[in-house]
Amino acid sequence: MVQVLRFSNSSLVRDGNTIVNNLNWEVTSDQRWIILGANGAGKTSLLDMAAGWDVPSSGQVTVLDEDLSTADPEWLRPRVGYASSSMSKRIPPTETVSDAVITAAYAAADRRGEQFEDLDIRRARRVLAEWRLESLSDRTLVSLSEGEAKRMQIARSIMTDPELLLLDEPTAGLDLGSREEIMQMLGYFAGNPTAPAIIMVTHHVEEIPRGFTHVLLVKDGGAAYAGPIASTLTSENLTDVFGVKVTVYNNDGRYSAQASL
Repeated sequence: MVQVLRFSNSSLVRDGNTIVNNLNWEVTSDQRWIILGANGAGKTSLLDMAAGWDVPSSGQVTVLDEDLSTADPEWLRPRVGYASSSMSKRIPPTETVSDAVITAAYAAADRRGEQFEDLDIRRARRVLAEWRLESLSDRTLVSLSEGEAKRMQIARSIMTDPELLLLDEPTAGLDLGSREEIMQMLGYFAGNPTAPAIIMVTHHVEEIPRGFTHVLLVKDGGAAYAGPIASTLTSENLTDVFGVKVTVYNNDGRYSAQASL
């Protein structure tokens, strides 16, 4: 295992507001992390820095041995897969699913007359099949259901064979069937020893797929608790982070939580 991400006394300040506060956190290549925390706790900002889209106001963030303060974004970003609704909005809604996935290999949001290489075409077909999108390859993004769009975001994020995969709420807003389908696929992917390190943000413990190994509980922009899920995702820790009494249940690797107000 090798270190793929390190936050060292890292803070992020915007308009005088501290979004990330003196964070210390490390991720290695064999780990699959969940980030949990209240709204406004800084979860997505952590992913933005891990993806190289933002740099810390103080401290240091190292991604794949590159210091963000000096790293070349054009070199770093293709090595990090990032699946999020905000990222997908950069892609024209009239783009086809196939082109939306394959253009990730060219660090582009849309196809602009490029002739794709055969190697990239073959990889895109394989990725589409893995995420059950092959029958939708000629559909436009605007025609997709929410669940299909979420799968497209993930497929695009792994098109470049990244060394670090970031997932920002990949099951948010989905119905039960679509949520469980993606969670099953993510659990299978996370359990593959050839998969990259994975960091997934979610608001709900019910949306933690099997196969994830660690959890970071964020409070006021800092790391309140971090470690293996079994010992860190506890009722006491969630009660502290969310400010209400929470009881956590573990049903054969699937978690749920109930609050007492």
